[in-house]
This record gives sequence, C-alpha cells and structure tokens, in this order.
Amino acid sequence: MTLMRRAVARILDANLNRAREAMRVIEDFARFLLDDPATTRSLKQMRHDLAAAARIWPPAELLAARDTPGDVGTVLTTRAERQRLSPAHVAMAAAKRLTEALRVLEEYAKLDDPPAAAAFKQMRYRAYGIEKTLVERLPRAPALAAERFSAVRLYVLITESLCRGPWLKVAAEAIAGGADCLQLREKELDDAQRVDRARRLVQLCRRHNVLCVVNDRPDIARVAGADGVHLGQTDMTVADARAVVGPDAIIGKSTHSLRQFRAALRERPDYLAIGPMYATATKPQRHIPGPRVLPQALDLARSIPVVAIGGITVGRLGPIVEAGCRRVAVCSAVVGADDPRAAARRLKRRLKRGP
Repeated sequence: MTLMRRAVARILDANLNRAREAMRVIEDFARFLLDDPATTRSLKQMRHDLAAAARIWPPAELLAARDTPGDVGTVLTTRAERQRLSPAHVAMAAAKRLTEALRVLEEYAKLDDPPAAAAFKQMRYRAYGIEKTLVERLPRAPALAAERFSAVRLYVLITESLCRGPWLKVAAEAIAGGADCLQLREKELDDAQRVDRARRLVQLCRRHNVLCVVNDRPDIARVAGADGVHLGQTDMTVADARAVVGPDAIIGKSTHSLRQFRAALRERPDYLAIGPMYATATKPQRHIPGPRVLPQALDLARSIPVVAIGGITVGRLGPIVEAGCRRVAVCSAVVGADDPRAAARRLKRRLKRGP
C-alpha cells in the first residue's frame, strides 16, 4: 500500500466509524427518547445502506491503515466537544457529525467508484431530513436560554450608528442600567465584521449574565455563541433557523399585525415581538399597530413571551404597561441617550412598577 493510499484509507476508516457511531446515537435517541418509529426505521436502514456502499473499500485494507496511537487528531479537542447541555444536544451534535462524515465519504468515493459516491450523497440528503425532523420533535431542556427569556423585561437593540458613544461601551452601560437582553442589530456590516462584533457582545453579556441575540442571521448567532437569533418577516422560518442554532437557543420573530402574529405563533418561536407601538425612525412602517393590539396579542400568545417594540420611550410606556405587556424592546431610547445607563434604569423602573 502506497503512503498516499494508506493516508486515504485512514480518512475513510475514520469517517466510516464516525458515520456509524453518529447513526447509532441518533437512532437510540429517536427510539428511546422520542418514541419515533419512523425515524428509528430510517436510521436503521441507513446503517445498512452505509455498509453496502462501503463495500467498495476492502475492510482489511482500512483496518490495516488504522493507527489510533499515531493519530494527531485524538488529542485535539474543544470545550464544546467536551460539554453537552441536554440529550437534545447529544442528538444534534451527532446529526452534524453524520452529515460531515457522509460528505467526506462521498468526495473520496469519487476516486474509486462514482456510483458509490452517489449513494453517499443520497444518504447525506436523507441525514439532512432526519436532522430537520429531530429539530421539530426535540423536547426542550429546562433552565436553558429560551426559558431564561421569560425573565426578560428590558430588551435593548445595539446599532452602532445610533449610539452616542462607542457601541460596546454603550452596550455595557445599558446592562448596568438593567437591560436583560441585548440584540446585535447591524444590517450594513459585512459578515466578518458582524461575526467579530457578535463575539465581542456575547463576551460582554456572558460576564454580566445577560442574554445576547443576533438579528437576522442564525449562522452568525451560532458561530459567535450567542443565546439566539431574532428573525424578521422576510427571514427564514423558525424551523429552518432551529436547524442552524440548535434546540436550546432562543428564536424570536417580528410581527407587524395580528395576522402576522397568528401566523408566527404556528412556527413555535420562543418569543414574539409586535410593533411598532409608535412611529419610529429606526424602522419606519406604514402601518402602526400601536398599544391597542397588545391585549389580543397577549391573549393569543398565552405562555409565549410578547415583546412590544417600536418608538418606545419612558414617557410612552403607560399604555403598553396598562395593556398588560411587561416586556419592551428599545433602541434609540437607550443607545441614543446622553446617559444610556440612566435611560435604561428609568425604563426598567417603570416596567417593574406596573400600571
């Protein structure tokens, strides 16, 4: 066996093992935790299909190439790999490993047997479907980020162009004034800048035990380690975002009418924002639902948190609080204030006081 062929055989052996192990983890989760016979059968069949497609590589050759003691990857690990927060995290991590391993097998099979490569490709597509099914069926773990959102009262959106001072300092002042959740809302930055900024905001929020959400982009939220993502009406669905950020992350969605609110409820987000409550230059809208929609929205939402948003200031809180809404999202009222800490403190005090 040449050195190159031996190296390829090691890659194939590692990824076949990775795929088999991931399938078994997901299959047992579907079988014993979800009681899902269809997904369990699908994974069992996929294990047999994997074995059939792998016959193009002699098992003895793969085994002979295996060198666990000499594998530099066995000592490389990350904190995320060492920690699982719930059984759902176990299943979702296995689903990611499965699709990655199948992609590697597909690419290397093209060197030896294109029809086998096509079989691995079809298995990868089936794995994507299984991952989506898991996301839709996963039980939510208690006391994680989504459950923490129920305690949120003051939610502050951070947009640098609206900040009176350096954006990160303004964010820190908002937290000092009582903000419970910060959202990074930067629509004009390129992806590299948004990832960097999201990571810095996540670090700040974690130091102060405050939630951090990224606007619009589930991929950036996941890469940055944010607690969740906030979706607009034209963004991907909650189910698709859940496949990216995972089962225990927060997913919120904006709505601008009761019709949109009802439709969004069917997507099962972790919270819903409705607004604008008042005219706002931050995100101008033709239709202003106003505080009058809040009683019906709160009644429709039941246990799902509702956040009032749009043009809210401390002087305009009265009708919102009187309608029964105790969660508000603000931007300029805090980040555009001369003293963001004091502005946040006034809003939080008024929310706590109630009607």
